[in-house]
Amino acid sequence: MGTSNSVKLKDLFKNIKSRYILDIIFDNLSKTKSLNIIRYNKSLKKRKNISIKDYQEYFEIWWPISPIELEITPVNNKSGSFIILKEEDKNYYHIYFDNDKKERKKYNIDSSEKIKKIKIIIDYQVRSFENLFNKCDCIESICFKKFRRTNIENMNSMFSDCLSLKKLDLSNFNTKNVTKMAFMFSGCVSLKELNLSKFSTYNVTDMCYMFSGCSSLKELNLSTFTTFNVTDMSFMFSGCPSLKELNLSNFNFYRVKNMRYMFDGCSNALIKTISNKYKTIQNEAFD
Repeated sequence: MGTSNSVKLKDLFKNIKSRYILDIIFDNLSKTKSLNIIRYNKSLKKRKNISIKDYQEYFEIWWPISPIELEITPVNNKSGSFIILKEEDKNYYHIYFDNDKKERKKYNIDSSEKIKKIKIIIDYQVRSFENLFNKCDCIESICFKKFRRTNIENMNSMFSDCLSLKKLDLSNFNTKNVTKMAFMFSGCVSLKELNLSKFSTYNVTDMCYMFSGCSSLKELNLSTFTTFNVTDMSFMFSGCPSLKELNLSNFNFYRVKNMRYMFDGCSNALIKTISNKYKTIQNEAFD
């Protein structure tokens, strides 16, 4: 930082023991470009200027405040919404078109705009991604560039009915504290590539309809899935006729109360393989 009125964060924050002061800092992160923080010691009070960038780099290790960054590729010559936001969340999503540095306060595009890339930065206050891209059928791909945060708890219907979505790489997703994944990818009929290789699902309780209707999906690696706390798997893979292989070796069905039609609409070969290999799965899953 290099100026006389700046201070190293590790020296600054070891003197701030009040949770109230820290809460004020967090609440104002997205509203200012710098933080004026009072440093307390026995003899004096000095006002110091701390940049958000330095603050985030220091604290993202133990506090979920680092922004989530993603890049959307829209379908050529197609209009529509590319993200669904609740009114109270709009201030926490920062949207940029192509290489323009000017933030946009709009959540849809028109085919005449010829937008090739949409960059979105999401502030730390957001805790739910429920319905975030629900029915946004003008999206071809979504690339999550940064996702270190651990405070996201709900991903229900996050990508559901994204009819044009062809590929999705979520290998850097942090799903450590997510409890809900119902309908997460349901209805993504064009989805051919889905990377969930590092998904953590230990705290998830609901996976009903999670991949339902992903009719173009041929491969699905769920080797990192832990389903010890899941209670509902009904219709989870229903309507996935293209799936040729499904490794459920890490699945635990101990707490599952509903697995009706779990594999309904899957190929006969896949159903036969699963039913022979995983004897713990109830017959109703194949009805």
